[in-house]
Amino acid sequence: MKRKDSSQLRAFWNEFRRVKFGTVGLALFAVFVLIVLFEPLLMPYPDANDRWRDMTYWLDSPRNAKPVWVNWFTSKDYAVADTIEPTSVTESQVGSLRMVMMEFEYDFHYQRPPADLQLVTTLTGNASIQMELIRPDGASLNYQRATSSSGTRDIRVSVAQNLQDKVFRLASAYADPDVIASENPETIDAMATMFAAAEPNMLRATNPLEGTYICKLTVALTSADSRVDDAMLVIAGGVAGWMGTDASKRDIWSGLIAGTKWALLIGLVTSFVSVAIGVVYGVVAGYFGGWVDSMMNRIFEVFLSMPLLPILIVMGAVFKPSIWTMIIMMCLFFWVGPVKTVRSMALQIKENTYIEAAKALGASHGRIVFKHLLPQLVPYAFATMALSVPSAIVYEASISLIGLGDATVVTWGQILQDAYASGAVLQGTWWWVVPPGLAIALMGMTFAFIGFAMDTILNPKLRTR
Repeated sequence: MKRKDSSQLRAFWNEFRRVKFGTVGLALFAVFVLIVLFEPLLMPYPDANDRWRDMTYWLDSPRNAKPVWVNWFTSKDYAVADTIEPTSVTESQVGSLRMVMMEFEYDFHYQRPPADLQLVTTLTGNASIQMELIRPDGASLNYQRATSSSGTRDIRVSVAQNLQDKVFRLASAYADPDVIASENPETIDAMATMFAAAEPNMLRATNPLEGTYICKLTVALTSADSRVDDAMLVIAGGVAGWMGTDASKRDIWSGLIAGTKWALLIGLVTSFVSVAIGVVYGVVAGYFGGWVDSMMNRIFEVFLSMPLLPILIVMGAVFKPSIWTMIIMMCLFFWVGPVKTVRSMALQIKENTYIEAAKALGASHGRIVFKHLLPQLVPYAFATMALSVPSAIVYEASISLIGLGDATVVTWGQILQDAYASGAVLQGTWWWVVPPGLAIALMGMTFAFIGFAMDTILNPKLRTR
């Protein structure tokens, strides 16, 4: 028996390989499975699953940054987002003060400046910090801040926010006095000016100043238990990651990777459960016939006439949105899909002589249904399952897009909903909308290819075309 099953499986595979789009679908499915298996290695932010909506987790990322590969197609490169560790750390004792000095080097070789440059560190106890930012031409900016607290706190010094007036004074030494008089220090583009060449038109930032920018951090610790930890220079570039970032600074690539497993789970679980219920239901109705068939048809028609999408919308509005509730609701309505076809197939199969022989030998109805009828419908069931997966994924995306999805999980539909709510299309942040949309389409195409290939092989009418 096993040898027979093995030969049948081998024959089916040989037929499947001849259908080119089926092979493509299977290859895409394998890619999605590999993405799920190697998710920790593919995600630059490993805690994205649990902290997708924790804005403190994304503080060091730039806002609305384009994908890094945009630089391949533009003549003026954007600064790439980066996190720079100190190149040197020294410590000395000056009287009662313990002085910690760190130096960071940022090599800027782009035509467009970063959106911000932030010095980030964690201080414990009483301390004072002094930051000096030195440009390649020797001009510098200074910032000082003293803290008095026995606890631990995060310190974040932003050039765009904290040093805007100092950048304006720096530009005043080079810019045309008429231009200086017409500018407001609070409205200038601090980062563009900071990374502009020293010239009369410096405030217009027409020419970038490329080279090495040095940031010197000096921390004066006043007590023995005071310390400085995790110091780094964060470059909020104009491009970041393979898919850029959104308005909340979240890495879209991490969201796409995290959403893959949920797309597969929603599609496969919903299609498997609903098709299994529908196939059994159709076989039972066709086998028994009579009043059983009539009653089951009335139930089938009731479920068939009920619109699923409005019901899901009402359920999401009344109850707390849950991905599992959504899957259960889809299973309760998707099962009607294969019923009519399976019923008609069961009506034909039950007239075969071996079914009559099984009845004559005293086989029970359950044995006939599960031993003789259902096995012949398994190939059709698998083809129907593959074709049902895209519908489940699209339904989840539709519910999430209108704000009634499960916000506790990262799905492609949730990413699209966030983009819609933030006006991504109007703002031109296409990288926030196109990738999740393409991912949904690609996942649907994958299972559509597999389902059509199986249908082509198993359906005699299609095989003769």
